[in-house]
Amino acid sequence: MTEILYNGRCPICSAEIAHYRARAAATGADLHFTDLNTAPLDGWGISADQAMRRLHARHDGRILSGFPAFLLIWQALPRWRWLARLVGLPGLRSLVGIVYDKLAAPILYRLHLRREARRKAC
Repeated sequence: MTEILYNGRCPICSAEIAHYRARAAATGADLHFTDLNTAPLDGWGISADQAMRRLHARHDGRILSGFPAFLLIWQALPRWRWLARLVGLPGLRSLVGIVYDKLAAPILYRLHLRREARRKAC
């Protein structure tokens, strides 16, 4: 089983995870999705803030974060395996990992912090 830890308060993350969850259910993929806002983080070895900064996955006793966590999801889903193979190629894997780490994840995290600040102000 692969367990995916995601931020359920992020609308972008939630929409993407909803798609993956539906595909996993339809195909019987052994993926389990855990919202970091409603589940204990014991056993993950990270804080809530660290968990909100990127996608995490637990598979075969290992915890992967960022782009490698996405690769686990894509490899498990039949209609996504082609993408996992493509972006898993050595040059592309590095490039996509950098784009996720330096661009996508920080932007999503900053948007999350803004939403949380507005939510607390209300």
